[in-house]
Amino acid sequence: MTQDSPLAGIKVMVIDDSSTIRRSAEIFLVQAGCQVILAEDGFDALAKISDHVPDLIFCDILMPRLDGYQTCALIKKSPKFHNTPVIMLSSKDGLFDRARGRLVGSDEYLTKPFTKDSLLKTVRAHSGRD
Repeated sequence: MTQDSPLAGIKVMVIDDSSTIRRSAEIFLVQAGCQVILAEDGFDALAKISDHVPDLIFCDILMPRLDGYQTCALIKKSPKFHNTPVIMLSSKDGLFDRARGRLVGSDEYLTKPFTKDSLLKTVRAHSGRD
């Protein structure tokens, strides 16, 4: 881990039912010095969020059991996590999805597959370390 990285020490939660997406995000984030918490779906994320208190959350939209919109809405309704940035992840780059994400309180929308640069740029923008 590179301590001199501007992103060193930022805790990022990645919620996605795809192990490939979770692994890619984890590799990019760890290389940048972030601490990473992985969750397979909304229920998994909600079970882990209080223990880990992430600075930033990436949340897939299409997941089983609890989708990304429901997960984001629950996170944003929590007084403890209301101000935690939530970035929606989706393979669809639709206007409707972006608008729906805004309605549930998401702070940004990132289209999959994301690049290392776009992922880290988003972390920088929402962590105040730009």
